[in-house]
Amino acid sequence: MTETAPNILLIMVDQMAAPALPIYGHRIVQAPNITSLGETGVIFDNAYCNFPLCAPSRFSMLSGRLPTSIDAFDNASEFPASIPTLPYYLESFGYVTKLCGKMHFIGPDQLHGYRERLTTDVYPSDFAWTPDWTEGEHSKPSGVSMRSVLEAGTCVRSLQLDYDEEVEHCGLQAIYDLARSPQQQPFFLTISFSHPHPPFVITEEYWSRYEHDAIDMPKTPPIPPEQSDAYSQWLHVAHGGDEASVTEEHVRNARHAYYGMISYIDDKIGRIVKALKETDLYQNTVIVFAGDHGEMLGERGMWYKQTFFEWSSRVPLIVAQPGVLKPGRRSEVVSLVDLLPTLLDLASGGDSLSLADPLDGSSMVGLLTGENESEWPDTAVGEYTAEGVRGPCKMVRTGPYKYVYTHGYPGQLFNLNDDPHERVNLCGRMEHADAEAKLVERLFRDWDPDRITERVLASQRRRRLIYRALNEGSDVNWAFAARIGDERRFVRGAGVVVEAKARSRFPYVEPATNKSSDQLVED
Repeated sequence: MTETAPNILLIMVDQMAAPALPIYGHRIVQAPNITSLGETGVIFDNAYCNFPLCAPSRFSMLSGRLPTSIDAFDNASEFPASIPTLPYYLESFGYVTKLCGKMHFIGPDQLHGYRERLTTDVYPSDFAWTPDWTEGEHSKPSGVSMRSVLEAGTCVRSLQLDYDEEVEHCGLQAIYDLARSPQQQPFFLTISFSHPHPPFVITEEYWSRYEHDAIDMPKTPPIPPEQSDAYSQWLHVAHGGDEASVTEEHVRNARHAYYGMISYIDDKIGRIVKALKETDLYQNTVIVFAGDHGEMLGERGMWYKQTFFEWSSRVPLIVAQPGVLKPGRRSEVVSLVDLLPTLLDLASGGDSLSLADPLDGSSMVGLLTGENESEWPDTAVGEYTAEGVRGPCKMVRTGPYKYVYTHGYPGQLFNLNDDPHERVNLCGRMEHADAEAKLVERLFRDWDPDRITERVLASQRRRRLIYRALNEGSDVNWAFAARIGDERRFVRGAGVVVEAKARSRFPYVEPATNKSSDQLVED
């Protein structure tokens, strides 16, 4: 390790599927700056989010704890101010901590240990998006629909372009300001972008980087809902798949735009790394590149996230520090909950730490340095308790095996070495009985789905009551305002995310029609 505490730069992206990146084998997507960063750092081939949805995934990552352990049940769950976070721990080591961009904090506390926020957030901070499990998979508080797929294409401007241009500007300015700071304290800077999150629209500049006819189609074709597992059937309804006919051209357009969005973010990452080099901060900065969850992108006929299939739950993860961490690839199974103990380990130089709570993650420093590799648990745990399902769901991956459990339904077991597209359920097969038993035991260890259900339903009732009360003649708004007027920008309150983003697209595109009926595909 370095003699002085390293700076830490966390670059986050939203809804970027690991399999869509060239560092993980994609042959069409152009992301040279991410590739270059991977060449200087450690690429984790099997990194997972701990909840395939924005807010709970980020709460879990920042706290080093699994989502249900901190009541992070959905995108409208409050992140309690009493939960110690990575910025709090780093502040205790003398770090300056800054947040630039999306983090999707819910509740009155909009800092969670960061000393300063440089931009507002793109999504609501209140309880507007609280699901209602009593409605089953029909509960869609954020207004998810297939409109983003049906209207995929080019634009001059969009809500997310507005946002990420600000994030890049403020992030670069933060780097310059930190380089000029007379205090010379180590810093923890988070720069978090909203792309390549849907809607699937991007400017002509980035769309034109790809030949439309060369855009690859999903490797696994659509699976009829009646032939799918219950979890997938629920999401089909929750995402509006039963209300829209998605054609092959819709799929190609959405994938084309998504690839363009990745290239858009890749250019920004290149400029951020360049700024570190220009300011002589590069050599003593640990750069972490990570996504909060993935995007199904039409695989199996599925879109968006919320599922434990690879395109949704596996995330990009690179950790780099020139001259300190040896570049390479790691095939061990890791997850975002491992980042907090890893970064604390790097910040402290390996000194033992006094933690306020037991952590659910483990330090990856041994994997980064090649020391103590045999002690790695090689396990990732994912949870899902949000909209679109009727009960708690959970995933455990250990080694090549992944086990997915939907409460009240048969499990699914996949050997990802032999079946990377997760097409063959191995549950009940004698030759895999030992692996299944071990994963089932790990899944239910300290996890009671009936008790989780009770907690989720109680939390939903409380939050829906509070939201109704606050919005009857009240003007309460917890959204962080980086400047005057920001509390009303982007997606706020009861605004339906799909509608808000559609209205911000320029030129505006009229809602697409359902090819099977003439009904507007709206929420």
